Amino acid sequence: MIKALKSIFLVLFASMAFSFLLKANEENAEADTISPKKFNTGELIFSHIKDSYEWHIAKVGHTHISIPLPVILYSQQSGFHAFMSIKFHHGTESYKGFMIAKEGKYERKVVEVMADGSVVRPWDFSISKNVTSMFISIFIILYIFLSAAKRYRENYARAPKGLQSWIEPVVFFIRDDIAKPSIGKEKYEKYLPFLLTIFFFIFINNLMGLVPFFPGGANLTGDISVTLVLALFTFAITTFSGSRDYWVHIINAPGVPLWLKLPIPLMPIVEIMSVFLKPFVLTIRLFANITAGHIVALGFYSLIFIFGEKNIFAAYGISVISITFTVFMSVLELLVAFIQAYVFTLLSALYIGLAREKHSGH
Repeated sequence: MIKALKSIFLVLFASMAFSFLLKANEENAEADTISPKKFNTGELIFSHIKDSYEWHIAKVGHTHISIPLPVILYSQQSGFHAFMSIKFHHGTESYKGFMIAKEGKYERKVVEVMADGSVVRPWDFSISKNVTSMFISIFIILYIFLSAAKRYRENYARAPKGLQSWIEPVVFFIRDDIAKPSIGKEKYEKYLPFLLTIFFFIFINNLMGLVPFFPGGANLTGDISVTLVLALFTFAITTFSGSRDYWVHIINAPGVPLWLKLPIPLMPIVEIMSVFLKPFVLTIRLFANITAGHIVALGFYSLIFIFGEKNIFAAYGISVISITFTVFMSVLELLVAFIQAYVFTLLSALYIGLAREKHSGH
């Protein structure tokens, strides 16, 4: 088993190194062909961590190999439009008055060009790269759990094997070390499915984001809109599960001096703000940690081309250091993938547990 894991990690890291170097080299070569401008590190990094309307696979010569994705738009002027992203020819052309903005506040987003030359943002329901990655991860999660559930139905007493042997310890870990201590032994079962769902959703998408080729490579958990939705689920469950004591203590916290409540309700204001700060913390924590890991790894790769502009031998020399640090960051990100899923799940359980807690007396 250990040898197999080592082989998997070696293949993963080698493929990551090759893929990122290939992409960076393609973009650098393309920039040199178009204009003599210097290598743009920021453009390289943000082109990889941001969402897109196609799934870029590779580039052979001047030919881009990518998977086109559905673009679904609603314009107030012309109604609904649905077409494949290949109509934009990798963002270089417009189609039916729509185009992908190259700069400004709508950069990398589809905009509609009006008759006077101005651009407006239509309602965008497109199946982008991140959305596609989310669907793929959902299918993976369903396959894992339905396969494990089938084995349990067939013979519950049989020793776990295959996927079941990998999933069972994690489920027990979340149940015994997160749900029960945080929510309570009498009330945890109601919330355990939600905690398991967000843990595996975040963990699997974190791992998929580390694989630089299809179907991996999307920065789903590094998209703040995704982390915000996950945090809002926790916020909604916490809010609607709150006991009477929870809401009473927010308005009139026990043990707090009266002068902090009247005439200016300082503590009630602080407590109400904390209710909304909790989902904000969940959102930013996951988004920032995942995005930062990708930025640091791509930053190390960029050193090769930054030094290469000065001297080819300097590029070869720094490449050894750059790839070594990137492999180290990849190992660290594997750990971060689990830690961030664990922290998000733990904080969600703690918030639910605090909201459900009932107090007898002071």
